[in-house]
Amino acid sequence: AAAAQANAPPPAAAAGAPARRAEPVVGEVRSSAGITPTGVRFAQLRGQLRFPVRGELVGRFGAPRAEGGTTWKGVFIRAGTGADVKAVAAGEVVYSDWLRGYGNLIIVDHGGDYLTVYGNNDTLLKEVGDAVSGGDAIASVGTSGGAGDSGLYFELRHQGRPLDPMQWVRLN
Repeated sequence: AAAAQANAPPPAAAAGAPARRAEPVVGEVRSSAGITPTGVRFAQLRGQLRFPVRGELVGRFGAPRAEGGTTWKGVFIRAGTGADVKAVAAGEVVYSDWLRGYGNLIIVDHGGDYLTVYGNNDTLLKEVGDAVSGGDAIASVGTSGGAGDSGLYFELRHQGRPLDPMQWVRLN
């Protein structure tokens, strides 16, 4: 089912007439994640991380989503299909599969009850149990989450609660 979902044709909205209100662009990510210090707890990296991919930052954590109903629990970075999605810090892959609403999804456990969530991917490059370092390519950007735009959906969670990525990640 995951392969069929990943290869589904784009929605008609992508071809011309927008069917929904577009999310506002709130910033630009000019540099992506690289090597993070080893032997440092994830909590100590607050404010020092880089986003997983370069592109246009759309939607703002906690703001209402353009299509209505919910608020942003993370951020969406509009980026070209196939671009590398990089782990923001070292950790272990604890989920790597298709999930309704998120598309092809990877979740990395960084210890200390911190997780990073990477959704809407085209291809998943890591499997459950794989150790990753900051800056490692873990997926490629796509449209598998059904948003219509090519890009990455990114969340940061502590003890299951979403955190504002802008308090953890430097834009540039």
